[in-house]
Amino acid sequence: MEISKVEIASAAAASSEMGNQSQELMGAEVLIKSLQAEGVKYIWGYPGGAVLYIYDALYKQDTMQHVLVRHEQAAVHAADGYARATGEVGVALVTSGPGLTNAVTGIATAYMDSIPMVIISGQVPTAAIGLDAFQECDTVGITRPIVKHNFLVKDPKDLAMTIKKAFHIARTGRPGPVVVDVPKDVSFKKVTYVGHPDKVEMRSYNPVRKGHGGQIRKALQLLLTAKRPYIYTGGGVLLSNASNELRTLVDLLGYPVTNTLMGLGAYPASDRKFLGMLGMHGTIEANNAMQSCDVLLAVGARFDDRVIGNPKHFAQNERKIIHIDIDPSSISKRVKVDIPIVGDVKDVLTELITMIKESSTKPDAGALSDWWKTIENWRNKDCLKYDRGNGDVIKPQFVVETLWNMTKDADCYITSDVGQHQMWAAQYYRFDEPRRWINSGGLGTMGVGIPYAMGIKLAKPQAEVFTITGEGSVQMCIQELSTCLQYNTPIKICSLNNRYLGMVRQWQEIEYSGRYSHSYMDALPNFVKLAEAYGHVGMLIERPQDVEPALREARKLKDRTVFMDFRTDPTENVFPMVKAGAGITEMLLGSEDL
Repeated sequence: MEISKVEIASAAAASSEMGNQSQELMGAEVLIKSLQAEGVKYIWGYPGGAVLYIYDALYKQDTMQHVLVRHEQAAVHAADGYARATGEVGVALVTSGPGLTNAVTGIATAYMDSIPMVIISGQVPTAAIGLDAFQECDTVGITRPIVKHNFLVKDPKDLAMTIKKAFHIARTGRPGPVVVDVPKDVSFKKVTYVGHPDKVEMRSYNPVRKGHGGQIRKALQLLLTAKRPYIYTGGGVLLSNASNELRTLVDLLGYPVTNTLMGLGAYPASDRKFLGMLGMHGTIEANNAMQSCDVLLAVGARFDDRVIGNPKHFAQNERKIIHIDIDPSSISKRVKVDIPIVGDVKDVLTELITMIKESSTKPDAGALSDWWKTIENWRNKDCLKYDRGNGDVIKPQFVVETLWNMTKDADCYITSDVGQHQMWAAQYYRFDEPRRWINSGGLGTMGVGIPYAMGIKLAKPQAEVFTITGEGSVQMCIQELSTCLQYNTPIKICSLNNRYLGMVRQWQEIEYSGRYSHSYMDALPNFVKLAEAYGHVGMLIERPQDVEPALREARKLKDRTVFMDFRTDPTENVFPMVKAGAGITEMLLGSEDL
């Protein structure tokens, strides 16, 4: 069911038009009206005793669609995928106790990647809190380290304002998940309702949007006088919807640019100025440029351990670092910077672009030309080559490359689980547009691929949505194939099945002398029959020459979920690779380096 903007606006207006016309409503009804007023279209959830009044109120409205998942973890993942693809706040609803604890992995996943979400959890009645009641847990205590904020609502009079605050906190500043814990008695008690608040003021929460003008001018001077400049961007560019500003900046300056895993698509991968992803499995040119630049502009990225594994090694080369981030705690956290700029990426880049256009100083063309020659020498060593001529076994890289060639001009979203397949997707699917690459970066959560895809397909029904996964990850939330059928979200699943927990096996080969301790998957299901049992289409692909025909056939089945079981080379590893704790340029480029 696609809900029109008119219906959503009507719901919000109905809430605000009440004005002083007070109305006696149950807390659950207030909660639903608040969600309508916030423009919520979809809620992913699973009912239980503590939230039945909320579900009853949901039953009586028709502007929001509830999606019944098969596990609460998937509810949060699906809402998360929806938020990543649309930029809107994702909403999940779970019951108390195990409902909430099942949701914790999804909440932590969203928190690590700064995704705007509101998770509503049921709680035992207020009088029973702390008495070890049936299905009770300390929701506030459990989620405190993995949320941007959380609330325990003890009075139904506070519900409307709490929801207003929750959405405001989730979507502003550095986004993140917010948990609202609602005891059962708060959901059924009646309260005088006078409409949803139209504004919110929080004295203790006022995130900065506009960067300091003096700092931006200092950054401008450094950038324009650089000999070996480099622009390093992360997920903050996407979260701020600043891809157009980044593209304008890079094109104005003509400087090389890289994306982190979470930033892919912020700058077009097809553009020559893009050096590829950097970090643990980044390209030679991206990593060497990071180490060798003399001025680094970091935009919405946090120098995390997957990018800078060894800060001491990184500090060996002198360089000036400008760091733009909306979260001051992310600046100089792992790497000391010279010019910190706290502010929204979109606002800061807009101001920087204006200053560049007005400046009489231009980049040093000669120095920049020499810098590009150095980069091209690095790029000439094709670090992403693999054995394309092998006709005996499917190379996993070939599956991703083939998919990219077929869909690069289509309206297509790619989700992934976590492991080798995730890195191959990042390396070989060349993203040109933002918010098309949906994966778990910070927490590295297996099982997210199918729920992410479900959330995206509901939001973008006309788009093609592919999940790139492995036979290990996909089994963690495979029950959601049932949800795909019930809610008609026809996604395409590409399982790169190498019979191993691939990334674990790769580390065991390299770091543990080939002792493959419990990384081989010995009793796999027949995925074709399993897909069919869930009411979908299953395909087994065992030969390289069958890869493209299978993908073509799957794409033709627009209204069906298709599970493609690609039997891939079990010995293939992800290269380049930087070992944990090694310097960014200390890369293994293939088996000959082992």
